[in-house]
Amino acid sequence: MITAFVFIKTDSKRIPEAAEEISAIPGISEVYSVTGEWDLIAVARVRQHEDLADVVADRLSKVEGVVETTTHIAFRAYSRHDLDAAFSLGLT
Repeated sequence: MITAFVFIKTDSKRIPEAAEEISAIPGISEVYSVTGEWDLIAVARVRQHEDLADVVADRLSKVEGVVETTTHIAFRAYSRHDLDAAFSLGLT
C-alpha cells in the first residue's frame, strides 16, 4: 500500500466544493482543510505508483478550482500505538 499526502491550492471560492469532489475520488481516503500556504491536504492510499498517477494527475488535478498540487509519498508510518508496542517489547 502506498500512502501519499497531496497538498492542494484551490480557488478560495471553491474550497468546500473542491474538498467534497476530491474526497469522492477512489483512492482518496481523507481530505482536510488546513491553515497556511495550502488550502487542503488529501491522503491518497493506493496499491501501485501507477494508481497514484491516476488519482492525482488524471483526476484530482482536474477538479474545478484546483490550482496547484504537491505530492509527498510516505516511506514509513510511525504512530503512538506502534511506539508504545516497541517499548513494551524492548525494541528500542
